[in-house]
Amino acid sequence: MEPAPLTVAQQELYDWIVEFLAHHGHAPSIRQMMEAMGLRSPAPIQSRLRYLQKKGWIRWQPGRARTLQLTVIPPTGIPVLGTVSAGGLVETFPDVEEHLDLQTFLKGKSLFALTVCGDSMIGAHITNGDMVVMKPVTDIRTLPNGAVVSAMAPGEGATLKLFYGEGSTIRLEPANPAYKAIVLPVEQVVIQGRLAAVWRQVHGVAGGR
Repeated sequence: MEPAPLTVAQQELYDWIVEFLAHHGHAPSIRQMMEAMGLRSPAPIQSRLRYLQKKGWIRWQPGRARTLQLTVIPPTGIPVLGTVSAGGLVETFPDVEEHLDLQTFLKGKSLFALTVCGDSMIGAHITNGDMVVMKPVTDIRTLPNGAVVSAMAPGEGATLKLFYGEGSTIRLEPANPAYKAIVLPVEQVVIQGRLAAVWRQVHGVAGGR
């Protein structure tokens, strides 16, 4: 039987509990949950926990936070969000297709993976069929020139390239002389993520680098 849907507040607490358990291996205290949710009273936390239990998401003994257990096992691994072009521009897909299980050696927050399509990054040792693990970029001013990024031009699609900030424009440089650089105004480019790792399937055996 599927658990009942959660409200926004309940989902926020549940997601935080899942992350806390993954990092610490034990349930958080009521006070830790209060601090994480920005609350000054334990009452809202206890109410959300009761609903999480009633809806089938957790097991919990009221008054004993450390007894909290998940009844719904969240998917493990890094979500694979689609493909990214290493040639021209191609659209990425918003729905999660599968999960790439790298948690044994790579535990970054909010990482996502894309499957490479094309050969424009072979000079950076990224080839067609590789999976690139990306770390979200919130401020392009922190990106150094030469960083490998997945970038999107609104209405056109996403591409994997070397990033170069050039004043009012951004140059997306391929690592293959067969392809031309893409130069666009800053406001037309969305940098989705910066390369964190490459995952390659070699003769049926998966390996990261």
